This record gives sequence, structure tokens and C-alpha cells, in this order.
Amino acid sequence: MAPAPSRSLGPVLELHDAPLAPLTTFRLGGPAARLITATTDAEVVAAVREADAAGTPLLLIGGGSNLVIGDKGFAGTALRIATEGFSLDGTTLELAAGEVWTDAVARTVEAGLAGIECLAGIPGSAGATPIQNVGAYGQEVSSTISEVIAYDRRTGETVTLTNAECAFSYRHSRFKADPDRHVVLRVRFELEDANGLSAPVKYAETARTLGVEPGDRVPLADARETVLELRAGKGMVLDPEDHDTWSAGSFFTNPILTDEAFAAFHARVKERLGADAVPPAFPAGKGHTKTSAAWLIDKSGFTKGYGTGPARISTKHTLALTNRGEASTEDLLALAREVVAGVHDAFGITLVNEPVTVGVSL
Repeated sequence: MAPAPSRSLGPVLELHDAPLAPLTTFRLGGPAARLITATTDAEVVAAVREADAAGTPLLLIGGGSNLVIGDKGFAGTALRIATEGFSLDGTTLELAAGEVWTDAVARTVEAGLAGIECLAGIPGSAGATPIQNVGAYGQEVSSTISEVIAYDRRTGETVTLTNAECAFSYRHSRFKADPDRHVVLRVRFELEDANGLSAPVKYAETARTLGVEPGDRVPLADARETVLELRAGKGMVLDPEDHDTWSAGSFFTNPILTDEAFAAFHARVKERLGADAVPPAFPAGKGHTKTSAAWLIDKSGFTKGYGTGPARISTKHTLALTNRGEASTEDLLALAREVVAGVHDAFGITLVNEPVTVGVSL
């Protein structure tokens, strides 16, 4: 069904019965009863206040790279945050929530500042990065975020939260823990001037590709380009012609296990794969170990390209579930549930989805 004609509420664009699928990287989901596009912080706050005052359900949309919207759509107000703003003051970077993240990373590299260069190519908007504590290839935004400016829906005020107040942990934050309270407006980062060099390279695959040792620094542009090449090889850089990128990137988070749970998991691995089998293991704080979701999926029998329907595992990376062009959200969820059940049956670990689900659940 075509959306109803738009009308302008001052500078704010409003649509009714508006398709949401084109606003997501999955290209899935039904329409919103109402879609508002806000281009300034004031418009964002006004739209949120209006929805809250009326008791209307509210869905925030940035780059749409971390959303799984149900086929029935959203029976409320969807607010697309399309604010712009990139400001550098020495090594301090401030981004409006609607800034395209991968473009912002490129600009910091051009400016010779280190700290987020290995987060190149990640789709989505800047405002989403603190919510998910976005990370890849040895970097997390929590290492460089100094402050988050947000609208507090509980108090009706705009607040500035320090890094500590954001309560960052692996792919988590206070914003994700309490998703209905804060609306991120701006994010401030403290970067590093290392004379054109990157932050120390932490990720083994990145270091190996660059031909350096972990801990070494390389030219910023080299680090960024290497990460982009690695991501593209896994279908993790958006390309409208490549269905492997019609995804939300990594669909599942890497499990973090207690020492006891990891020991039980290790025993299951040996039982299933042989006495010499060793699962991936990475330190994750005292008494905890992180393992690889991609490894679990693959070793449970869900290989690259798995599936025969319109939703399948990426042909480039087992951690990405993809829309091959004609999928519905239910097709995607059926595949996700199959993977979760298969991994649990094989190894006793329950995978957790990384994208936010709207109107549906696994």
C-alpha cells in the first residue's frame, strides 16, 4: 500500500502508513502508522515529547542497521533521526546522532586522529554507537566516548552523561538496558593524535593482514583500508547489489561464559568434534571467557550459504543472516530460531540476537 500523502509540520516531514523496510539494512518490516523525520535536535525532542504526552508508542530509527521490524509494522510513531553535525576541536570529536558513522570514521582518519579507525565500514548512525557499544577488530566506542548528550524521557530534560555513567560493557550500555528512557542526541569522543598512526592494533586478523605484530601502530589510512577489505570479504560493507549485505551484520553476540560454563562447553566440544578439538577462547574479565558465535554456528552444521528459502546465512560469513531479496521478517526469524536451537542442541549454549526486534521476538 502506498503511503498517504505527506504533510509538513513546520520543518518536520510527516508520513502516514509509511514503509519502514527501505529504512533498514535488512529491507524488511511492515509500515509505521506514522513516520516523522527530524533534522535538528529540537525537532527530535519535540517529536519525542509529543509522542510521550499522547501515550503513543515510539520507535527511533537511525541508520536502520540494527533493526528487525515485524511484518505487521509498527502501530505508533516512528521517528527517523536525520540530524547532521561533525565538529572537531583538537582531538575532541562531536557527532550529531544522525551522522553516518562510516563517513565520520573516514573524516577522522583524514584528520589524522586515531581511536575509531578500525570501526570503519560499520553501517548505521553515530547515535546508535553508544547504545550497542559498537565494536569490531579490536576497538569499541566505549574506549573513546567521553560524553553522550541525550534527552531524558523520564525527567523531560536534556542531560550529559559521562563515559562511566553510560555503564558500557560488551555490546551493552545503560541505553540498551533501559531503552525507553534516553534518546541520544550527540556523542563526544576523545581521540588521539599519534602523528598519523593508528591506535595499537589489537585484533590478530588485522595485524596479520597488515603484516605487523599485535600492539604495533600503522598509518591510519592503512588500518582503515585493511578493515574495510576484511569486512567486505565477509559481506559486512553495505552494497545494494550484494544480498550478503542485506543483513544486520553480526546477528548474534559472542557468548561470554563463566569458567564453569566454559569447562562444560569445552567438554561438549571434545565429545562432538574429537579429543583434539579446541574452541575459540578469549579473556573476558575475571572468571569469564568469550567464545565465537560464528564458530559455534559453523560447527553446529550451519555453514556459509545455509538455507534454501529467501532468508539464508551469508555466503561470506556464518554470523550474518541475510535477506536474499524476497524474504519476510518471519522467514528471517524462522532461520534465526533454527540456528539458535541447533547451536543449543550441539553445545548447550543459547545464542542471543544482537539486532533490536520490533513487534517480534525469537
